[in-house]
Amino acid sequence: MTSSPGPDPRLARRLILDELFDLSLYEALHRVAPPPERQVLAELIPVERRHLAFWQQFFGLPLDRLDWGRRLKLALLVLVCRVLGASAIHLVLEAIEVHGVRKYLGVWKTYGDGPLGPAVREVLEDEFRHEDAVVTGGESRWINSERVRDIFLGANDGLVEILGAVSGFFAAFGASVTLVMAGLTVAVAGALSMAAGAYIAMSSEIEVARVEAERQRFLGEPGGKVSAERPLVSAMVVGITYFLGAMVPVLPFLFGATTVVPTVVTAGSIIIAVSTVLSFLSGMDVRRRILTNLVIIAAAVGVTYAIGVITKAVWGISV
Repeated sequence: MTSSPGPDPRLARRLILDELFDLSLYEALHRVAPPPERQVLAELIPVERRHLAFWQQFFGLPLDRLDWGRRLKLALLVLVCRVLGASAIHLVLEAIEVHGVRKYLGVWKTYGDGPLGPAVREVLEDEFRHEDAVVTGGESRWINSERVRDIFLGANDGLVEILGAVSGFFAAFGASVTLVMAGLTVAVAGALSMAAGAYIAMSSEIEVARVEAERQRFLGEPGGKVSAERPLVSAMVVGITYFLGAMVPVLPFLFGATTVVPTVVTAGSIIIAVSTVLSFLSGMDVRRRILTNLVIIAAAVGVTYAIGVITKAVWGISV
């Protein structure tokens, strides 16, 4: 029988600081939250204090001060919750819960078979059951995984596709009215196409699920779950976010940009912001998501710009 590996110092530091961050966030939000949310936070704070004390003792690291990155994140989240109120607080609480589930499952894989496995399991059950009941009890979930997917799909595709198109147009035409008109035309066509695709895909998915659920009911088996997502809503979200993302590469030229650099910088900044927000809400790895999208953007710009240069050189296109 293999023994559980010893504590990883980096994992120990991350777990303790994450619990300290959650506790600090809940305490800060408790001071500014409306009464219903204040009650939820009041129930969560003792749980986080217990978890923090456990991990400090577990690893023998009495860390009690956040690093600068977590302090900045804390300040930004509190500011957003102050401005947007209860809705933002619910989103933040659910996002923290999603991150906690992913994090603690990783801890269980590392320490679950060791001598401290029972203690780790107790913390995990407390995290999963108590916090899930407190955060979502009596409320529908604010974070809809399909809605997150639609937003990211639309904004990401619109930004990357039109950035690539604009880069190619610029290499062939230069900064001109033709470039702006071409970019807007492609953006509108792409938004309609994405919306139609999302509507057809979700409608087909729901119909297949409905048929399967009816088959199971006929056979007396437990009925399958049919998505409550509405195809038209999904289509509108994808189409609108696609168009908004697509406008990012075009706007610098509308304001007089004469090179492709402002467009690339603006698009890169927006994709970093979108990736960060959606990664936080859905529990994805932020650094990996940002790196993946930046690589995609670089490839799109490089390839399409090269095509534009070749097209201009071979066919002598100019405007």
